[in-house]
Amino acid sequence: MGRRIAIVEDEDAIRENYAAVLRRQGYDVLTFANRKQAMHNFDQRLPDLAIIDIGLEDEMDGGFLLCQSLRKLSSSLPIIFLTARDSDLDTVSGLRMGADDYLTKDISMPHMTARISALFRRMEALTEPQDSEQRVTCGSLELDLRRMQAHWKGQAVDLTVTEFWMVHALARFAGHVKSRQHLMQDAKVVVDDSTITSHIKRIRKKFMQLDKAFDCIDTVYGMGYRWTADGE
Repeated sequence: MGRRIAIVEDEDAIRENYAAVLRRQGYDVLTFANRKQAMHNFDQRLPDLAIIDIGLEDEMDGGFLLCQSLRKLSSSLPIIFLTARDSDLDTVSGLRMGADDYLTKDISMPHMTARISALFRRMEALTEPQDSEQRVTCGSLELDLRRMQAHWKGQAVDLTVTEFWMVHALARFAGHVKSRQHLMQDAKVVVDDSTITSHIKRIRKKFMQLDKAFDCIDTVYGMGYRWTADGE
């Protein structure tokens, strides 16, 4: 059985077109036309990845609401928005709600499937054998690469797949400035600069919810970002 992908899209032709392409790639695909149908299924069993449109039937922001519900069920489930809405406000809103990627419907099918494959490659770390290289410690930060878990001062940080690998890319080379391009390469994501910025803001917010004094991610203007171990 291949990995299970859920597509939540209210346009029948578009939904079935995406589903047919992904099934040819070997994925097990479930399709839903609205938020209610999707959540009824997700409450029983979560997919391995969810692809969500924002406007769902009579709900203009139904996809946003669905993303929020999914994040309550799982902090690590990969979520991709695939929508015709391309405004900066919608993009930032989607990422702040915890989506791992935000794609517009003018994306080519090969590009879309490549982004999906990249997310699944990062999830494969969950099945890798445990060894010393599967753990990264930087001050009060502890990363378990096999389980894809992050802890700050002993408290679990609920990071998405993309957020986890961005933190790893920064903390693994603490003190080094990572340009947005290098951060994308190390975290294995292909997004624009504004999307990287949105992810970093969300990561900071999650750490600060656990520790109001958190200030380990520096913005080096014109260059990128740097992780500074606490206590330095």
